[in-house]
Amino acid sequence: MPAQSALESSNIVHRLPPGAVTQTEIDQRVFDLYDEYCHGRIDRREFLKRAGALGAAGLAMAQALFPNYARAQTISFTDPRIKAAYVTYSSPGGNSGSMRGYLAQPSGAGPFPVVLVVHEIFGLHAYITDVVRRLAKVGYFAIAPDLYQREGDPGQLASVDQILSSVVVKVRDAQVMSDLDATLAYAGAGGNGDVSRAAVTGFCWGGRIVWLYCAHAPKLRCGVAWYGRLVGEPREETPKHPIDIAATESVPVLGLYGSDDPSIPPATVLAMRENLAIGKSGSQIVMFPAAPHGFHADYRDSYRPLAASEAWKRMLGWFREHGAL
Repeated sequence: MPAQSALESSNIVHRLPPGAVTQTEIDQRVFDLYDEYCHGRIDRREFLKRAGALGAAGLAMAQALFPNYARAQTISFTDPRIKAAYVTYSSPGGNSGSMRGYLAQPSGAGPFPVVLVVHEIFGLHAYITDVVRRLAKVGYFAIAPDLYQREGDPGQLASVDQILSSVVVKVRDAQVMSDLDATLAYAGAGGNGDVSRAAVTGFCWGGRIVWLYCAHAPKLRCGVAWYGRLVGEPREETPKHPIDIAATESVPVLGLYGSDDPSIPPATVLAMRENLAIGKSGSQIVMFPAAPHGFHADYRDSYRPLAASEAWKRMLGWFREHGAL
């Protein structure tokens, strides 16, 4: 866990240099600009230009709100090809019985295949909602639940270590499985999501969850786990890890990992492959050379465009191969 904390600490804390304005003032100005962008009154270039005019802190916050992804692939909130919105739905363990999520789907007539998107340790933030929109653009009913909503908002914490100690360690695997079940049920309830063609994908913290949820939900077509942790000490909240269920996994999972990820050593990947080979799920793991942890996270220094692009293609190919299309 400490190695992962150090690896993921970049681009999370943006501190103001001494100056005439407060952090609160900067925050409000950037949020106002973000609202203008979300409603289509200004474009991306203008949003970043005005935020940059507020100084380094304003630009840093703008980049945190809006992923620094390759221009041609980022999907706007107002793209006419999709419909996107935050939604609430029932979940047995949710706050007051409700769950919050971010949904995007093609603007045409459904039903569309479903993809559950499981967020990284930083929660349901701009990068994850952008991933949801990218999936909608290529034809999916994609939804990302806020799986930390009971424990707190990671965006309000000052460091990765605080996120891990204040939020992540409190999240129970059983709770996450229940919330994902509720999300899948919601996806199939309105007529636009076809849960008979459902898949799940997730990043970092969410990558580990993908392995576990595919063991929990055998009716899924497949899963794709992006650099999810494979081993760990059992705790009450997290009694099992992917390597513990690999041999009995029934849903095919594609694992996407980087060779230069110190938080997931190659030896653990090899052990996971060996355990998967005992079973009959047909799961596979692909290692990307010279790729660090978080190589798809386009708003961080760990982003590797070539590996990210190739891995994204492999994910979509995996979905197609296993009927989630």
